Amino acid sequence: MRQKDGNRPAGSLRENMTGHILDAAEKVFSCHGFSGARIDEIARVCDLPKANVLYYFNTKEKLYHATLERFLDVWLADADAWISEKNRPYDGLLKYVQAKIAFSRRKPEVSRLFMQELLSGGGQIEDFLKVTLKEHVERLSEVFSTWQERGQMKAVNVPHFMFLLWSMTQSYADMQVQFAAVLGRKKLLKSDYDDGLGTIMQLLSSVCIDEEISAR
Repeated sequence: MRQKDGNRPAGSLRENMTGHILDAAEKVFSCHGFSGARIDEIARVCDLPKANVLYYFNTKEKLYHATLERFLDVWLADADAWISEKNRPYDGLLKYVQAKIAFSRRKPEVSRLFMQELLSGGGQIEDFLKVTLKEHVERLSEVFSTWQERGQMKAVNVPHFMFLLWSMTQSYADMQVQFAAVLGRKKLLKSDYDDGLGTIMQLLSSVCIDEEISAR
C-alpha cells in the first residue's frame, strides 16, 4: 500500500477527508435541503477549497447520496444487531430503541435531513426505500415470527410496528423544538430522552410475553 505522511496509509487519509466532508455536508444539506445546498457552502463549512470537495465527490448528487447512505447504513445495522433471534424480544427492542434515541440526541440534523428528503417525495432515495428498506423489514418480520413461535411475543403487524418505532424514536430529533416548548425548556435535556426511552419501552413491554412473565 502506498504511504503518505510517514507511516500513515493513504487509504486512512482518504477516509478521514471524506468523513470530514460528509460531516460538513450533513450540516448544510440538513439546513437547506438538496436543492438549496451549494458545494461552495459545504467547502466553506469544512474549510477546504471547493476543488478538494469535488475531487472526492465530483457532483452534488453523489455527495448527497453519500451523506444519506452513511447514516442509513447505521440505522439498518442497529436494527440487524438488536432485533435478532439471538435476543429476547424485550432486550433486543430495548437496545434498538436506546440506539435510535441516542442517535436522535447526538445527530438530530441527520434525522431532519432524512425527513426533508421524505417530505420532498424521496426521489433521491427511491431505490433505498423500495428495495433496501423493504427487504430489511422483511428480514425483521422473520425474527418477529420466530419470537412469536417461541411464545416470547404477541402477534403484531411488523411493518406497522416498525413504522411506530421509527416515528417514536426519530421524533426526538425531528420535533425537538416542539417537545422542548411543551416541556418549558429551550432545548431537551438528557433526562427528557431517558424519559422518552422509558415511556416507549413501557408501551413495547405489552407485546413482549417473556417480559410480562418476568414482571409477575
